[in-house]
Amino acid sequence: MQKVKLPVEIDPFRAAKRKLDYQGTLEVKRLPRLSEASLKVNSDVDVWLRFETDPLGLVVVQGRALTEVELECQRCGEAFSYAIDVEFTYSPVCDESQVEALTEDYEPLQLNDDNYFVVQELIEDELLLALPIIPRHSLSDCLVKESEQVFGEIEEVVEESKPNPFAVLESLKKKD
Repeated sequence: MQKVKLPVEIDPFRAAKRKLDYQGTLEVKRLPRLSEASLKVNSDVDVWLRFETDPLGLVVVQGRALTEVELECQRCGEAFSYAIDVEFTYSPVCDESQVEALTEDYEPLQLNDDNYFVVQELIEDELLLALPIIPRHSLSDCLVKESEQVFGEIEEVVEESKPNPFAVLESLKKKD
């Protein structure tokens, strides 16, 4: 399999019928959401896509994407490199009724009205999902050492005793 320029859109049904495989790169400039979610995208994304039909007759899109991004550590504020390596398996669907017919092994791949999907959107979605929710260095590489970390100790607040506003009513009740 040689590296080729990835198509913008693919019809997964035709590709599966022909048992196509794609190996190529996706340029960083075509991934604006990933660039926005990270400090910097260090490399173009290496992408592998395979189209086939499974024994149940379902069209299957399998793939893998690799890249490296710069993220900001939420403990120390310094930038660090983070490698993203994601694998995914989809089965294309045209409407919601087909989603429930899928086995648990496949994620639904929503197609447009022409039965195509946009490759860069699929890859970018997978890369965004692979980003950590709270990016951090490993403890050994972080500038903030474990002994300096505070995990939200709550100060105990002593409330001053205030007079009961109903004490006057209680004294009136006792007079009767």
